[in-house]
Amino acid sequence: MANVLPLEKQIRVIAALVDGCSIRTTERLTDTHRDTVMRLGVRIGEACARQHDELFRNLHVNLMQLDEIWSFIGAKQGHRKPHHADYVGDCYTWIALDATNKAVLAYRVGTRSWNDCREFIWDLRQRVTNRVQITSDGYAPYGPTIRAAFGQNVDYGVLKKIYEDEERDSAQAARRYSPGRVVGVEREVVYGAPETDKISTSFVERNNLTIRMQMRRFTRLTNGFSRKPQNHRAAVSLHVAHYNLCRRHETLRMTPAMALGVTDHIWDIEELIARATEAPEPKPASPAPRTSDRSHGYPYSKSEGLPEGRKPFQLRVIPGGRMTKPRR
Repeated sequence: MANVLPLEKQIRVIAALVDGCSIRTTERLTDTHRDTVMRLGVRIGEACARQHDELFRNLHVNLMQLDEIWSFIGAKQGHRKPHHADYVGDCYTWIALDATNKAVLAYRVGTRSWNDCREFIWDLRQRVTNRVQITSDGYAPYGPTIRAAFGQNVDYGVLKKIYEDEERDSAQAARRYSPGRVVGVEREVVYGAPETDKISTSFVERNNLTIRMQMRRFTRLTNGFSRKPQNHRAAVSLHVAHYNLCRRHETLRMTPAMALGVTDHIWDIEELIARATEAPEPKPASPAPRTSDRSHGYPYSKSEGLPEGRKPFQLRVIPGGRMTKPRR
């Protein structure tokens, strides 16, 4: 059944959802039944996904950072039962962030697998027109999939964090909710010629905080998690559309979409609803190229794609802000 809420109430419901309210909180704030809130959120979220696919094309981006943020659907992976559906368990949202304009360029909700990484990178490749510098963490599938999608038209580096060793105090480590303290990082040129001082994931990791603050489904230690994958995907699409088009970035003094040149003004919720529901159905995407599912290292030479005479190196940052000389 189509949603017949008055437009004013639809705006209030969507505004509450993108501001981090849960379904039941939105129900109380707007005097709208939770099932109606859910149906409206899914409908507008799916429309926002189509709108994002149409708007964020032919982009010129210089710096890009990639990361995955964890959540779960139905139950955590370790708590799955035999009767649970296949989709129940850990869920990862892949994010590609423009480090200069702070815009979310591409995203994908799925698992932390080779296949989802391949589809995510291929979707990203079809949105960017120029040579770009990309930084990711050390997750193995990134290297082959980026190479297969971008070819020679990319500068790619990896940032790896070094955590404090807590093995000597296993009891303390068992009580920790988060990883140990970061004591240093390693920056590695994988291929191309990226600027080493710009090999960073700081902005996309800061975006992870925004996601957890603005989407109740991502808040830790609550019962606001998603029960169905389609609801989770719609919530992510709604958040990304609001973040890119409606939310004024404090540093940029404009929305990320304005900084990127996608739009020339700040959208309000009414315009977001109206224009999202008018977005056409997306065209079938071309299949992503296959890559090797090797679990260790990269299935290519690390010197491939480097300028003549240049060798790959590692840059190690140690406590106190000092950096070791590159090992060539």
